[in-house]
Amino acid sequence: MAQQQDVGGPDRHRGSADTAQQGSSPEARLALALDPATPHLTLIELAADGSPEVRKAVAGRVDAPAQALRPLARDHDRHVREAVARNPSTSAGNLLRLLKDADRWVRWAVGGNPAGDESVRRAMAQAPDKELRGLLAERRDTEPELAAQLVDDVSPEVRERLATHTHHPDVIAALMADRTARVRKGLARNPRTTAEQRRVLARDPVVDVRVALVRVAELDETVWAGLVDDRSAQVRLAMATSEVVPPHIRQALRDDPDELVAAAARDVRPASGGSPVVRPPRVGHRRADTGPADRG
Repeated sequence: MAQQQDVGGPDRHRGSADTAQQGSSPEARLALALDPATPHLTLIELAADGSPEVRKAVAGRVDAPAQALRPLARDHDRHVREAVARNPSTSAGNLLRLLKDADRWVRWAVGGNPAGDESVRRAMAQAPDKELRGLLAERRDTEPELAAQLVDDVSPEVRERLATHTHHPDVIAALMADRTARVRKGLARNPRTTAEQRRVLARDPVVDVRVALVRVAELDETVWAGLVDDRSAQVRLAMATSEVVPPHIRQALRDDPDELVAAAARDVRPASGGSPVVRPPRVGHRRADTGPADRG
């Protein structure tokens, strides 16, 4: 992917005569950019440094002044722009600009920035990049009307992530009617469903939905009792190894006609405490082993 170019005028990162850079090595300037005691005027000068590592260090500082972050949001180095996109001190105007960045990691970094205000979230809801909409679906601060908008998102992945994470009862109720199994599977993971909704999910015709439910959900006694005789051995096996299944239900599964289920019920030693909600992978951050080819 072609690198984004600086906007307007000659390259501002070459040949600077600022006092912060004169007669110093890149290592010394990087140390200066990382030093909490460095004054704001010096950080503004370092934002025009010839070294991308120095500019990136400035871009990541939460105390960096707006005069330093503004030009760095247009930097030709995508790693610098990504650091600005992650910085919770970045202005909403710069975040809106970075939502349209040519580099996906820069855009996704904006999606995970807690400083994004309502204007940023509304732009994410309209973004052609489905990952941005998926990140919005997972945020706790997503407005009810934006969450309702995502109920009809064209991407099943976005709707699944919304189903797994939403706190809005009306949105959960609407997603219960979704015809895509992976969306209902997301609801099965969501601890904010009602007891009645969990009873409906326990009768879902898709095995994966019922499997997800018995692994994480607190169910009524009558629902557990019915699932002991579930027609799918996969569901019963998930119950046998679930950390939330009641002990007497696991005891009943020791006599399951499927030997694998029965053996699992006899041998499993559940960990103490409840099982956490299973969450889909997040992509707002790069993996440590991600190389340039993967980020292209």
